[in-house]
Amino acid sequence: MTGSTAPFAIQHTPDVPELLAELGCSLVLTTHQAGKVVVLASDGERLIQLPRTFEEPMGLAVEGDRMAIATKDAIVLLANEPRLAASHPRQQDTYDALFVPRSVHFVGSLAVHDMIWTREGLLGVNTLFSCLFELDSRHSFRPVWKPPFVSRLAPEDRCHLNGLAAVEGEPRYATALGATDTAGGWRADKERGGLLMHVPSGEVVVGGLAMPHSPRVYDGTLYALLSATGEIVAVDVERGQVEVVNRVPGFARGLAREGDHLFVGHSRIRAQHTFGDLALAGRKEAFCGVSIFHLPTGAFVGELRYLRTCEEIYDVQVLPGLRRPGLLGLHDDTYKRALSLPDQTFWARFED
Repeated sequence: MTGSTAPFAIQHTPDVPELLAELGCSLVLTTHQAGKVVVLASDGERLIQLPRTFEEPMGLAVEGDRMAIATKDAIVLLANEPRLAASHPRQQDTYDALFVPRSVHFVGSLAVHDMIWTREGLLGVNTLFSCLFELDSRHSFRPVWKPPFVSRLAPEDRCHLNGLAAVEGEPRYATALGATDTAGGWRADKERGGLLMHVPSGEVVVGGLAMPHSPRVYDGTLYALLSATGEIVAVDVERGQVEVVNRVPGFARGLAREGDHLFVGHSRIRAQHTFGDLALAGRKEAFCGVSIFHLPTGAFVGELRYLRTCEEIYDVQVLPGLRRPGLLGLHDDTYKRALSLPDQTFWARFED
């Protein structure tokens, strides 16, 4: 394994750079605790990190040339402009893609968790109001669905709705930490009160789960992470049963797939954290990073392990077909210089 003492120092098992190169993809993850969106790429021999500053980023949606990042009180929409990548003023001929911020929608502090792109646009989980929502140009958000046990919309985090899975571009499954209808009611039984629901019917597919997050459907099979136990599970929707695929050493959250490989994010939970009273909090074997598994067999393949700075990961997504993507944040002026037209691109020059 390799690493250093620098900020965001990371260790990884030796074959991770080669695996990313073989898959022809990169990873992007959010860490709200450290305030970064991090792109992880490979040149075949070494792992390359690109951290960008966003305010408490959590949910992350990627589809084709578009990306959405949920921050503390806004949704940032980015577009990939590969024509700007090659002529990047600070890194010429380095990137094969460049995600550039194009709009910011100020939704307020909704604690936005998972997001997906649908045929109608971006759909997100509004955890504060216990509903799914769409962006609305006149309002903070437009609610489109809530669990049937939630009697009304209120900024009370009644069930800790968090996860969202799509099938053929439409929302199909959602996860929550409790079937509760009072302010913060899910907290009383958070370790075993979790549930996975069908959308839009609201029917409970399976309950009694250990803090489910990150539901995803791959090849017709529904997967989810049980954060409190670190387990990756496959869900038998018809029988309402779960089968453990494998587990990670930490609070599991953030799940992505490329080819036959799963990428699972996990965190080290601190004692003073909201979930600091969980049994896994403070365990010596827990660490913050990404574990990789072979999906057909569930076998462990490799891992990335943060040594410092990053303690918690919320989301992990794959950037398929992109070997060295760039990404511009909002905390320096570079994004203001990235100008694109339908048939031309420019890097603007600013006067001193």
